[in-house]
This record gives sequence, structure tokens and C-alpha cells, in this order.
Amino acid sequence: MRLGYLHFSRFPVQRKVIELPELAGRPFVLVEEVRGQQRVACASTSALKAGVKQGMTLTAATALEPALRHFPYRPEEERRALVGIGEMLMGLAPAFQLSEPDGLWFDASAAHLAKGEEGLCAKVLAQCSELGWRGRVVVASEKFTARALARHGAPRMSVVPEGESARELAPLPLSALEGPEQTAFAALGLMTLGEVAGLPVGAVTARGGAAGMRAHGRCRGGDETPFIAEVLEEVLEEQLTLEWPAESLEPLQFALKTVLDRLCGRLGGRKRAAVRMNLTLKLDPSGQAVVPLTLARPTAQAKMLLELTRHRLSDVRLDGPVAGLLLRVEEDCEDRGQQLALGDAPEGDAALEVVLSRLATALGEDALFMAALEDTHRPEEAYETKTFRPPPMRRGLEGELLQSVEAAEPVPEVMRERPSRMLGTPATIDVEMTASGELLAARLGGRRRRVMALVGPERLSGDWWDARPYSRDYYRVHFEGLGPAWVFRDARDGRFYLQGLFD
Repeated sequence: MRLGYLHFSRFPVQRKVIELPELAGRPFVLVEEVRGQQRVACASTSALKAGVKQGMTLTAATALEPALRHFPYRPEEERRALVGIGEMLMGLAPAFQLSEPDGLWFDASAAHLAKGEEGLCAKVLAQCSELGWRGRVVVASEKFTARALARHGAPRMSVVPEGESARELAPLPLSALEGPEQTAFAALGLMTLGEVAGLPVGAVTARGGAAGMRAHGRCRGGDETPFIAEVLEEVLEEQLTLEWPAESLEPLQFALKTVLDRLCGRLGGRKRAAVRMNLTLKLDPSGQAVVPLTLARPTAQAKMLLELTRHRLSDVRLDGPVAGLLLRVEEDCEDRGQQLALGDAPEGDAALEVVLSRLATALGEDALFMAALEDTHRPEEAYETKTFRPPPMRRGLEGELLQSVEAAEPVPEVMRERPSRMLGTPATIDVEMTASGELLAARLGGRRRRVMALVGPERLSGDWWDARPYSRDYYRVHFEGLGPAWVFRDARDGRFYLQGLFD
């Protein structure tokens, strides 16, 4: 099995800079409590240059760099961020396994879909770079080989051919073993993995036991450790704790962007799109506010969701500063993308989605509706309005049969045209006709309107078994000053009725 390893140098520092861009180039550390003392868990580049080291007390680090800023180190947040990256990459790799605290393995078996393993590495790095992550990727046949080279090798991306692992591992320092066996081999004066690989297997086993034999085998390019895919959470949610409570919308901008980027990346990796979401704002010192977000169309676009969230928050009155936020996807569906018509601009379409989503969020889910077909051919009753939900995907034999029926029975274009504004009850109109029965004009909107063009008739009839049977001849008529309309002549009384108007 071919595996890739994605490594992020000082992952907690990168995550903090992405959340707070003003920290870029500044000295700061992440601290954790160890035996009652605040000690450095990770430090930025500027802090390292000032002499700050991992394990140093916060007091000593501040003495070296008076401008040093510090933040709490929360392992659970680092894990959630790694999981988010793994799910984001599922569009390129079908599964991943965490390697805390700074990397993950991913299944590289689908590399042929990305123009080979080098192409897969390039796409993985590019996708991470879009969110601000800087990493290194190595693809190999063994987990240890991929991880050791990514953590200690120089190239930004590398592919180890089958059977070449021992040669690639040989120059790496002994610290690449990252286990107690490292100390035992160092006591023998060894400095590289290649020197360890050159030792006799029997001597290593006799001196180091089973653990030493496994370490020796890894240095020689052998690793039987299984790949165990991460189990995905059923509920998609992302949360973020703010370092300082936010009293206005501006401080929430970066926090919202970070949370939405992660959440939309996970949605995209799963090939899902959000339909309904809830934003929970944790207030300081206590309490919370829940802000529902209803989308006009299922989406996984962070930019559109950010604009919608900003607009929604501008109308919310809070009882206190915001100390944290949690974004949860309440309903999602399969993301089938969107096919634009020739000439349509995606920017305009996205802007329309934002406007519609604002209306749905501000006025409620019932403000936007969809037309659901009813089991009748009578035009004014052929559909009813329902709360918007994405249409279900047709899969399997049922979908194939429906597609074959639709393909086998093409309907003329004129017959498929139906007005976007349909009257619930057809309105009677007074018309002028020639002696031969041709339609000349009609009174609509309180004035006489000439017929500029006419297409038809299209005969519709049915419900003969019901108390209200119908038989109608429908026409698409272009009236002067009004535009195209859908009218019909009722066979029962011979009168004309207005059914609807075309946009």
C-alpha cells in the first residue's frame, strides 16, 4: 500500500498565526501547565531567535524577550485542526490517519487520478497553502519511511520508489527513530539510520529485544505497522475560543473566517454541501446566543457563508462580549456542484445566492420555497409550494429507469414552456377575435392590448372522472406592453382565461 505523510513544522504555531494574522513575525509562545508551572510547549521563529526553548518556564522566556506574548496550548484544538485538514484532503485521498501533534498519513492509492504521486503531492500542498498551511509531503510504501523523511528530510515533497526506502533513510540522523531505541543505538556511537541498518540482525535482537529488532527493520525500509483510517464524526461542527472577548463584529472577522474555512474544507472533502447551519456565540461571562443560518442553495463555499454570517450578525443584539463561537451543520446534502448557463457570470450567481440566503435567514425558512409536483395535469394545481430542500439524488435502478424514460420520450420545447408566475385561479379576460376565430386583442390591466405574437394551441384535458373535468386549448400570447402570457380557451364555455405570465 502506498502512503503519504503530510508534516507541518511547529503545527500549533502555524495554527495560531492563521487564527491571528497579526502574530506573523512576532515573538509568541504556547504554554502548558507542568507541575504547577507555566512552561513553553511551542515557540514562534522570532521567539526561538531570542533564545526561547521548549520546556523553558514562561518567566524565563519573558526575561529573554520582554515583548513575548503567550497563549494556552490546548491539545484538543490541535487535534481538531489536524482532523479538519485530513477531511479537507479526502477529495484527493480516500482516508487518513492522524500522527499527532504535527502531521497525518493519507492513502495515496488514488494518485493516478492526480497525474501520479508527484501530482498528488503538489495538489495536497496547494490545497493546504490556500488556507495558509506550510508543510512537506512524502509518499512511500511504509509509514515510518514517509514520516521520517517528511520530518527530517529537506525537499518540500518527495516520492520514494518501491524498494528504495533503505537508501533514502540512510542519511537521516538517529533522532528520526523518536523512541527509546534511539538512546541505545546512540550509546554505541551510531549517528545515522544507515549505520543502524548495517548492524547484524542477530546482534541487535540479542541486545535490544523485540523493540530493537523492529527499529532495526524500519531503518532497513521495513515497517508492518497497519494503516488505520480515522473514523469521521457524523456531526460536522467547528469551534474556536477567543483569546479576548469581542465586543463588536470586527474582532470576530478572523475567527469566523478561520472556522468557516475549516468547516467548508471538511464539507468539500466529504463532497457535501450545507443546507442549514447554527452559529452559537458563547458570551462572557455566561450565556449564549444561537444564530440560525438558512441557505437559499446548498453550498460549501466559505466566502459566501462568511458574507451571509456577517450580515446576519449585524442584526443581532448580544447581552455581552463574545468569548467563543461554535458553528454546526444541522442539515447537509450531496454536493453535486452547479452548472451555469453559457454566458452566466459565477460572481453574479453567487451574489444572488447571498441575497436569497439573507432573506431566508432574516424572514425564516418559509420565505423561500420550492415547487413540488402534484399528481394532476391541471396547470393551476400541478404544484404546491414547500419549504426549500435540495432534491434527492436518484441512484441505482430507479434512477436509470427514470433517465431512460425521459430520454425515450422527448417533449417539444414549446410544450415544456410554463410561466414562472402561475395564477392559483385563472382570471377571465375579454378578447377581440376575427370572424375566422383569430385572437386580435384583449383587455388586461384596464387597457386594450394588441396581440403581437401567438404560439399554440396546446390541448390539455383530464379529470373526466372528477366533478371538475376540464378541456382547454392553451396559447402563449405576446401582448403589447405586457409581454408573453399563458392563456387558454375553455371548451366548456368558450371563454378565454389568463393562466400566468412569463418573466
